[in-house]
Amino acid sequence: EAPSSSSSTQNSVAPELPGFYYDSEKNRYFRLLPGHNNHNPLTKDSIQHQVMECKRLRLLEEEQKQFHVTLFQKTARAGLNSSVLLQKRQLGLLSSTSYCRLVHELKVNCMQRRKIEIHSPDSSVAGTNNFKIIVADVACERIFTVNDVEHGGCKYGIINLSGLGKESLTVEMYDNLYFTNRKVNSVCWASLTHPDSHLCLMGIAETPGCASLLPASLFSSTNPGDRPGMLCSFKISTAWSCAWCLNPQADNCFSTGLTRRVLVTNVVTGHRQIFGTSSDVLAQQFATQTPVLYNGCRSGEIFSIDVRQRNRKGQSWKATRLFHGSAVTSIHLMEAEHYLMAADMAGKIKLWDLRTAKCVKQYKGHHNEYALLPLHVNEEEGLLTAVGQDCYTRIWSLQDAHLLRTIPSPHPSSKDAIPSVVFSSRLGGSRGVPGLLMAVKQDLYHFSYN
Repeated sequence: EAPSSSSSTQNSVAPELPGFYYDSEKNRYFRLLPGHNNHNPLTKDSIQHQVMECKRLRLLEEEQKQFHVTLFQKTARAGLNSSVLLQKRQLGLLSSTSYCRLVHELKVNCMQRRKIEIHSPDSSVAGTNNFKIIVADVACERIFTVNDVEHGGCKYGIINLSGLGKESLTVEMYDNLYFTNRKVNSVCWASLTHPDSHLCLMGIAETPGCASLLPASLFSSTNPGDRPGMLCSFKISTAWSCAWCLNPQADNCFSTGLTRRVLVTNVVTGHRQIFGTSSDVLAQQFATQTPVLYNGCRSGEIFSIDVRQRNRKGQSWKATRLFHGSAVTSIHLMEAEHYLMAADMAGKIKLWDLRTAKCVKQYKGHHNEYALLPLHVNEEEGLLTAVGQDCYTRIWSLQDAHLLRTIPSPHPSSKDAIPSVVFSSRLGGSRGVPGLLMAVKQDLYHFSYN
């Protein structure tokens, strides 16, 4: 999937000469320049970008051709289309679980892209700023959005997905214009007064950074006079990650992954616990069955902390310890809490068995070199989704790590145009529509199941 694959085909056509680039179409060598030059813009970067853009346009064209292929003709795996699956199910060759899983895989292959119309009470706001992050609440009824604004900083908003229907594709977006909005490294939904009532934001200013807990009701069309203030806000060193705890033994607590330490804060009592680490904590998630916090570090280490214990000098408080060869950018604890999924900056995605501390599966094809990119795991549907630094959205089968689909971005790939996605079989709530939401540049798209 990486651009290097195209360069390897060039090398097989003609020998590589230092300082020269071989163009297979023109069947000749061109001199490479070490950097950007206005008179002759032929550099390794520009060639790589050109190759990537050609591949993206080709994939978009192929997807357009596939538009008229019926569900009965499409296959997620060789020889398994809808009619074959149905026959196998009727003959008793497939269990109901396997049948449902394979049908989900087929539906993922049939998803087609449609643009969503974003309405906003403030008509000057919708569609004017680039999406940076979108994060869905647990019920997938709302998504929190962070958008870059031209004059610096970010703008926060909440999009209500209840308007997503099979026919109409419109959503309502509500902005918060009452706070100075910092750039954000990490966001998570928090359940303080009721499920998904608040939002934890890890903001970075020049230095220091800022951790904030905002009520979700700030983003609504109710009377501005009724708006509650920020519940919790404090200055911190650069914050990389955050997580909210749903275990009653560490009630009302959220964690902040900082430079070489972990800070666990009780937002009601104000009590704080600090755990020193040897590396920056880039990814975090609490278990729900126990008050245990999992942390992924820049060093490649993943470790857990039981937040009930007191942090004493000279005592080791790290429990489970796993190791990646590169900085860990995202972790996801599976529902039964025996397995942990982790992704790193070498593009590796691994499934770890926490009982044996061994890697049991690898999901290949993801592309990353230095970005903090999230993983999206949907156990009910048996799917894993991740967007690479190359701007491709990839979907794998959770069960056997088979790459089911690679979705090209609707926009040319660039560092500031990496899509942010949400996948659910219930977008908009329990009676919602299934599919993938993709935010890229100023646009929001829906890839719907057929």
